[in-house]
Amino acid sequence: MRVRMAVPFLAVTAALMGCVSDRPDLVSPTLAVATGTQPSTSASSWGPETPPFNNEIILRDVTGGRGFGHVKFRQPNDDNLTIHLDTYVRDLAPNTSYRLQRAVDTNVDDVCTGTAWLTLGMGTTPAAIVTDDRGTGRAALFRTLTSPLGTTFDIHFRVIEQATGTVVLESACYQFVVTQ
Repeated sequence: MRVRMAVPFLAVTAALMGCVSDRPDLVSPTLAVATGTQPSTSASSWGPETPPFNNEIILRDVTGGRGFGHVKFRQPNDDNLTIHLDTYVRDLAPNTSYRLQRAVDTNVDDVCTGTAWLTLGMGTTPAAIVTDDRGTGRAALFRTLTSPLGTTFDIHFRVIEQATGTVVLESACYQFVVTQ
């Protein structure tokens, strides 16, 4: 019985394998890499077509504890040069206000040496990330860039406790290019 079931399965698998196309307009991830072509992106897409323009920033507890953070760093494909910073933290102190900060440097070498920390928020107005009674918090922050198009920089983030300024979370080094 197993042999009879395997034969039709193999026949169907072989038939499906014959349907694979090597046309570059039918883009798959491996085909796109192999041929050097990329799928087209619609004008309404979220973010420019050339990376690095959007990042998933991961924030780790500086003490090695359970604290964690995530920032969806997104630049819409428009003329505003606004970066959206949808921020999520968990396993921090309950009912506490925190601030998201960033520092940049233009010596783009994947080593973040910037120490001029800027507190982020609603445009130029700093805003808090407030945790609930379980130590979880969210904030939809944004910042409009003033750097010229094409500026490339290393960027890193940290979360500080608002009342004390104590750093509780920090990220690795990321790169970003100002685009439209």
